[in-house]
Amino acid sequence: MPRSLRLSLAAALALSLLVVAAAQSTAQTWPNRTVRFLVTLGPGSGIDIGTRLVADRLTKKWGQPVVVENRPGGDGLVAINAFLAANDDHVLLASPTSSFTAHPFVYKNPPYKPSDLQPIARISNTIIVIGVPSELPVKSMAELVAKARAEPGKLNWAGTTGAIDFLFGGFLKNAGIDMSKVPYRNQVEAANDLAANRIQVNETAYAILRPQLQAGKLRLLAVTNSTRAPDLPDLPTVTEAGFSDLQLDGLVGFFGPPDMPLALRERVAADVIEAGADPVIKERLNATGQIPNFSGPAEFQAAIDQQRARVGAAAKALGTVPTE
Repeated sequence: MPRSLRLSLAAALALSLLVVAAAQSTAQTWPNRTVRFLVTLGPGSGIDIGTRLVADRLTKKWGQPVVVENRPGGDGLVAINAFLAANDDHVLLASPTSSFTAHPFVYKNPPYKPSDLQPIARISNTIIVIGVPSELPVKSMAELVAKARAEPGKLNWAGTTGAIDFLFGGFLKNAGIDMSKVPYRNQVEAANDLAANRIQVNETAYAILRPQLQAGKLRLLAVTNSTRAPDLPDLPTVTEAGFSDLQLDGLVGFFGPPDMPLALRERVAADVIEAGADPVIKERLNATGQIPNFSGPAEFQAAIDQQRARVGAAAKALGTVPTE
């Protein structure tokens, strides 16, 4: 091997070792000041509650303040833009993935790349359900589909902006079902209209429909999650009901900036997972309509990639062209 090539390889190896050493050193000394979590939704949301529970444990673990800041609005873009503008490994993002996995199919020029959001840890799966008014004479997904096909154009549906809307719309398209979508900015209003039978189907977070369900005004047909929800053990998954195209796990977790080293993300994830072992956190997450599901960056990334692929397939079926 020529001497110049040996020297080049040696230099490259030395540089890579220095990069690894620097990343490991950062992981060992981090955090050295206040850590901020920017939350894409408002106070009282599932991600807000989960983040605050974990942040309290991390404050004690790290010996540094961990502050939670709500930055709702813009389909998650308000928080994402603030997170990226900070460009700081002590400023992390707390978000469900169901809005931003749909951004490439909503916006012509999203203000960020998927690689700008580096997954750190998943903390939970939001329980997502398909509900109908109690007075609608259907008790299963199969009966709903049969009724929709028998009465084309007579049923209305509402979803939740992002992945949920795309997957339900794509399902209707692929199944040849004519059902009109009614847009809502406020999902609580959609739940109220569902209870009053002004809309006939709503796919949304279980926590949003629960008050009307407890009042006896709604009926749940299935959960879209890949597993049954512990709080709803008798409710089948959409896959069990025969409609796997609707499967969607409401992924919720934490993200770091683009250049946050993997070693640091894994270290933070380990601390988050340790915090998640607290029975109090699990109990509170269940109470807010979430399934505790703590995992590190690799598993979280794989779940996000799967969701992106499913949303992309639905958007293609719908012929969606970004317009904003």
